[in-house]
Amino acid sequence: MKLKLLVVCFIAGMAMHAQGAEKSDLPNVLIIGDSISIGYTEPLVKILMGKAKIVHNDGNAQHSRNGLAKLDSWLGETKWDVIHFNHGLHDLKYVDDKGKNTKSKETGHIQIDLEEYEKNMEAIVIRLKKTGAKLIFATTTPYPDKPAGPLREAEQAEKYNTVALKVMKKHQVAVNDLYSFVLPKLKELQRPENVHFTSKGSTALAKEVAKHILKAIGQQENAPDKK
Repeated sequence: MKLKLLVVCFIAGMAMHAQGAEKSDLPNVLIIGDSISIGYTEPLVKILMGKAKIVHNDGNAQHSRNGLAKLDSWLGETKWDVIHFNHGLHDLKYVDDKGKNTKSKETGHIQIDLEEYEKNMEAIVIRLKKTGAKLIFATTTPYPDKPAGPLREAEQAEKYNTVALKVMKKHQVAVNDLYSFVLPKLKELQRPENVHFTSKGSTALAKEVAKHILKAIGQQENAPDKK
C-alpha cells in the first residue's frame, strides 16, 4: 500500500514538474500601456493561456516621459520575447501647471507636446530594441471629442499616432493599429463619453492584440487578417 502511494506521489510530482516546465518554456510577453491596456490584459491572459506568459507593466504607464523614466524597472531582468507597448492617451491630455488634470485650455496645456512625444518615443524604441524582443507598437485608441475626465480633443489621437508611426517606420517596429480597428465601431465598444471600453470592447481589443502577439511568436495561422 505504501509502495503504491509512493508511486502515485511520484507520478503526480512528475506531472507537476512537467506542467511547470511547460509554463516556464512559454514566450514571455510584456504589455506596456495605460488603463486601456490594463483593461484588455485580463482577457488577453485567458486567450493566450498555454501559448504565452503575459505580464503588464507595474501600474499605469501613463505618458511617454513617465514611460521613459520607468522603462528599465519595467523590463527588469526578464528575457522578453515580445513587447507590446503604447503611450499617447496621457501625453495628449490637458493638465495644469502642477500636472493635475484640467478640463479647460484656459487653465492648462497638453501634457507632452508632439515634439517631446516624438523624442520620448524614439528613446523608448531604442531602449526596447536593446532587449532583443520583438516589438509591437499599439496606436492610441480613438475617443469622442471632449470625453469625461481631463480635456482631450478627438483629433489629437490621430496627430500623436502619426508622429509615433513615423518613429516606428524609422526603426522597423511592427504596428498594431488599434486606432483603425476601433474607429468604425467606437460606439459599440467604448463607454459613452469616455476613453475607456466596455467589457465587450476590452475583449475585442484583447483578441486583436493576441493576433499580433501570436504572429510575433511564430504562430502564423493566427496572424491578423490582411486588409
